[in-house]
Amino acid sequence: MTRTWFAQDLETVATFWRILRRDGVTFGFTTHDRNLWFDGVQHRASPGMVPSSIRKRADLDPDSVEVQGILSDDSITATDLAAGRFDGSRVYIGLIDWETLERVVLYSGTLGEVSQEGEDFSASLASRKAELQCDPIPRTSPTCRAAFCGPGCNLNPQRFSREVRLVAMDAQANAATFEADFDAALHVGGALRWVDGPQAGIAMSVMSADPAGGLVLDTPLDETIPPGSAAVLREGCDRTLDTCAVRFGNAVNFRGEPFLPGNDMLTRYPSPVQ
Repeated sequence: MTRTWFAQDLETVATFWRILRRDGVTFGFTTHDRNLWFDGVQHRASPGMVPSSIRKRADLDPDSVEVQGILSDDSITATDLAAGRFDGSRVYIGLIDWETLERVVLYSGTLGEVSQEGEDFSASLASRKAELQCDPIPRTSPTCRAAFCGPGCNLNPQRFSREVRLVAMDAQANAATFEADFDAALHVGGALRWVDGPQAGIAMSVMSADPAGGLVLDTPLDETIPPGSAAVLREGCDRTLDTCAVRFGNAVNFRGEPFLPGNDMLTRYPSPVQ
């Protein structure tokens, strides 16, 4: 039987919310004054965090909700927020009776932009209706639209990934040098994911290779990363047909139209006939 919430003048009801990060880490919080255990997750008492009003619309416009609070819990730190560990996390917000543990989910969505001012932070949430704003129709392009080793490309990422260990780091250039023997140029446009150290679980893109063989990354490196820290490094692809065919032998899965005339065809000056 479905419960009617707030039907009495006094009820044993608290708010709970659950955060499922993309790296598999799950956090649970509640506005109750003690921890609550349900659904296999311990929801820690965090009365400083409160959700604002939840607006759910009957049309196709996205629902909206915002969570505001204070960084009072050790599991959510300003460092992790700045590093993007919580970007794109799945969030569930609901009500729970702290005596019977009867509960209902009022809202589920994805954590969007996180802003911080001092110890206060706020995070915007987007429901699944926001996916309706995305254009699912692919557009023609001279380069491949598929993610390297992703759907459409169909290459096995294990073939182009290797475990490496940090040798040295140049904080000024935001570059890291690894002990494994590999061609740094082949990894430009690729990805690096730290396995241990202070940035464990964070993925970074390889922007370029420096002359010394190091890799310049797009995310600021933590200067406390100790030498010997392990990471998984994957090669990159410039998404051209030549690279797809010659280097990877995967032209059959190329998702692009390199020979299709573009809009510049209208502005080209005709060549005289010889």
